[in-house]
Amino acid sequence: MSEEDLSYLENPEVFGINVLRPTSSHNHYHNYEDYKHHQESFKQSLNGEWLFSYAPNPSVRNKAFYKAENVDYHDFKTIKVPGHIEMQGYGQMQYINTLYPWDGHEYLRPPYVSKTDNPVGSYICNFTIKPHLANKHIILRFEGVESAMNVYVNGHFVGYSEDSFTPSSFDITPYILSGTNKLAVEVFKHCSGSWLEDQDMWRFFGIFREVALYGLPECYVEDVRVTTPLSDEYRKANVNVDLKMMGEGYNLVAKLMDDDNVIASYEGCDTSFSFDLDHPRLWSSEDPYLYKLVVEVYHNNELLEIVPVNVGVREFVMRDGIMQLNGKRIVLRGVNRHEFSCENGRVISHEEMLYDIRFMKQHNINAVRTSHYPNVNEWYDLCDEYGIYLIDETNMESHGSWQKLGQLEPSWNIPGNLKEWQACVLSRAESMLERDKNHPCVLIYSCGNESYAGEDIVNMANYFRKTDPTRLVHYEGCTWNRNYSAATDMESRMYAKAKDIEDYLKNDPEKPYISCEYMHAMGNSLGGMEKYIELEDRYEKYQGGFIWDYIDQAISYTNDFGEKVLGYGGDFDDRNTDYNFCGDGIVFANRKPSPKADEVKYQYQDIILNVDEAGVSIRSKRLFKDTSDLIFQYQAIQGKDVIRKGQFEAIVQPQEEIYVPVDFGTFHPGEVILTVSAHLKEESLWAEQGFEIAFGQCVLGHYSDMPYVEEPLVVIPGDGDLGVKCKEFEVLFSQEGLSSLKYRGKEYMMRGPRPVFMRATTDNERGYAHHFTSNIWAGASSNQALTNMHYNIAQDLHEVSITYEYSVLVEPRVRVELTYYVRSPGIVRVKYHYYGQPHLPEVPLFGTLFTLSHKLDHFSYLGRGPHENYVDRKKGSRLGFFESTVKDNLTPYLKPQACGNRTDVREVTLLDRDQDGLRFTMVDAPFEFTALPYSWQMMDVALHQYELPERSYYTYLTIMNKQMGVGGDDSWGAPVLEEYCIKASDDQEYIFDIMPIHQEKA
Repeated sequence: MSEEDLSYLENPEVFGINVLRPTSSHNHYHNYEDYKHHQESFKQSLNGEWLFSYAPNPSVRNKAFYKAENVDYHDFKTIKVPGHIEMQGYGQMQYINTLYPWDGHEYLRPPYVSKTDNPVGSYICNFTIKPHLANKHIILRFEGVESAMNVYVNGHFVGYSEDSFTPSSFDITPYILSGTNKLAVEVFKHCSGSWLEDQDMWRFFGIFREVALYGLPECYVEDVRVTTPLSDEYRKANVNVDLKMMGEGYNLVAKLMDDDNVIASYEGCDTSFSFDLDHPRLWSSEDPYLYKLVVEVYHNNELLEIVPVNVGVREFVMRDGIMQLNGKRIVLRGVNRHEFSCENGRVISHEEMLYDIRFMKQHNINAVRTSHYPNVNEWYDLCDEYGIYLIDETNMESHGSWQKLGQLEPSWNIPGNLKEWQACVLSRAESMLERDKNHPCVLIYSCGNESYAGEDIVNMANYFRKTDPTRLVHYEGCTWNRNYSAATDMESRMYAKAKDIEDYLKNDPEKPYISCEYMHAMGNSLGGMEKYIELEDRYEKYQGGFIWDYIDQAISYTNDFGEKVLGYGGDFDDRNTDYNFCGDGIVFANRKPSPKADEVKYQYQDIILNVDEAGVSIRSKRLFKDTSDLIFQYQAIQGKDVIRKGQFEAIVQPQEEIYVPVDFGTFHPGEVILTVSAHLKEESLWAEQGFEIAFGQCVLGHYSDMPYVEEPLVVIPGDGDLGVKCKEFEVLFSQEGLSSLKYRGKEYMMRGPRPVFMRATTDNERGYAHHFTSNIWAGASSNQALTNMHYNIAQDLHEVSITYEYSVLVEPRVRVELTYYVRSPGIVRVKYHYYGQPHLPEVPLFGTLFTLSHKLDHFSYLGRGPHENYVDRKKGSRLGFFESTVKDNLTPYLKPQACGNRTDVREVTLLDRDQDGLRFTMVDAPFEFTALPYSWQMMDVALHQYELPERSYYTYLTIMNKQMGVGGDDSWGAPVLEEYCIKASDDQEYIFDIMPIHQEKA
């Protein structure tokens, strides 16, 4: 291939030269000792430090670097493989969603790429064949290279490949030397295939997955295909094995293993054979049991290799318009998952994958969509082992070719009906299917993501169906053009509202429904998830959905000030970009759980516990397992005190419900919170013994605060201020309001309380311009006129009341009253009354803002927790007594925004290090609160967490009657559901008490 002629980069019909046909992802072992220790002696990894040279475009690259001799390496440095080139200091980092990276910089149309902005990475790896690979057939395998590459060995052109996310293998046997060998790889960031890789992600390039040599014996297993058809009402299975062999004169011994026991075997030279299984243990998310197929290859009675394959016996079919796993209607409680590490981009470690899959199992997630490309091999092995259902998605998205600024405009969409793109996309489908075909976790093949519609995609779907009829086919894009609905076996939509989904399901549809993306979890989000979950029980053809998405795609880097921070789009001077639109995860980029995960765990739980005063109704949504693996715990609490607790066992069959009486004991007068929870009886792969998987609660009685003894107050009327004292308690009222509150000589009130209506804008609010339409409430929170102040002193000096009337600067004018009732022995009752006005926009919240001493930096409360929750995202937060710090209450969303809220709060106490502080308690109804180290204005203007000052000078406490929800149907136009919004036309009133407090140190 010519060094100068790079026309193939712009030819969609050239996507692979000398690439070996794709095969299953199986391992080769030389003997049982190697197999036992997972030592692949036929494999030689080339991962490590390689020589590297970077060029901004092909014209200035080192064109002769691949040659065997007389090459000038003076400009070569080293680079880590696997790894992204941009993450190692070369080129331009860029995050973008739907537009192509070159949009606005250069006018391009498919299949052409830029001649001036197409970076090239030139890699060199010098290696010597290890002894155990010597004189064997040598295969060079790249697991993932983005986006196109030329491969040379010892100066010889070996081949060319595209498709960033599936393996490319080359036979390099003819080029191998006995001593040092030179592997040269020329990686181009853009090629015609880049038009098919417009996923919502960071646009990296380079060798980012493993590179290895395989020295295979004279006879070996090239490919394995295992299928497990079931019969006799799932009491019988056939394990069908089809092998593709290389070499001649081999003999095969195949064993089907159940644990360490051989339960069936075959010996001969046929490459297709079958085993019969009676009463097989079926694979599912609930019980991901794996048999083991072990194939031994012999030649002249010599064992040449051992090939093990995990076998999950299961059936996944469409029956009567319902997707069924092993005969049962399945509901996919899923999440989309980009492969991502804040330190290494899409180079994912084993430890990170283990964290991910354990997190998912612990949060009742049973399914993952590999958005939007095939993942690294190990992920599929883990999903087989742990029990996660997969939609395996082809590496294809051409979003920017048909949707511009949110509008449908497919005039130059690819692949569409274009014949020159057909072979390319079919090759991507084939590479994925052949690699992943033996994984029981893969239930559905996806034709890709957001690439509109056309015959090319329909032909992909038909290829999947014909080649592997044991799975179904998914594609969402044909919802934009129903003429191509044959591209999908199920109705799949993105961000359809629950009502729209219900409208579809009500009309006796032909196909079942899933949301391949829903609940856009950007920033403070995931409100209203229950509206979707409720459809599970109402409509048989509702079969679940996949939250967008699993992890924030933020990059850990050191900024210009030497600070180690998380960056998002735009922070690397990348333009164009979609900024923090990459922050959509239910876990943060550093793999710390977001508070949103609490709601996911609750909404996805498959054990439903409905508690009442006499016991609990236990409903199992499981399909296959009873509850014998669980222990149930119960407790009754009053305030901080646990009145009674215990545990019991209950066997509930799948899809059944029973009632279990529980003796919660007798209680003191007041409110009692009853909780029943389900826990693992034994340690599992993904959690320790006793791990909680589900809970339910109910509340009996009514909350009441501690009684107190009234005493006369000391009232001090002044010329401008009014003072009230009682023992060590002292308050002062001025034109500012409650300007001072002292206890034991400590001042807590830094500024007088004021009515507040605004919060720091969330990403979802910004998406539907709520911060614009309701912006008057920002001014109303900052600019209020005190129009009247009056007070009354009771004759017996047991109470003093002071009322402040505020005129809020909106049109029409709004009036708010704050009335303080001071009572002994040091209680301030606050009554807030807002007089409703029509013709005003929605109000983010109705609250009272207290600017308190920064020393009040710890809080405890009785309400929903332990993490933040909102009116539309609180089911996963239990009622109880919880503690935290003001600093830790700041949730680290990529862009600071409203956070740290608690709902259904009975009382909250803020304390300093001496255990002195203030307690706020409900009177007639629970309230909401936030306690944060920054004001809403400070958070609203900050673009990053690190812009907020390291030192906090105040504690900002907001006690609220109501706060609107956070929403989550999407983040670019979907409003918070009406039932979770607040109208300005309604009067609002709430009452709470403030009491100074001293707690003895434990």
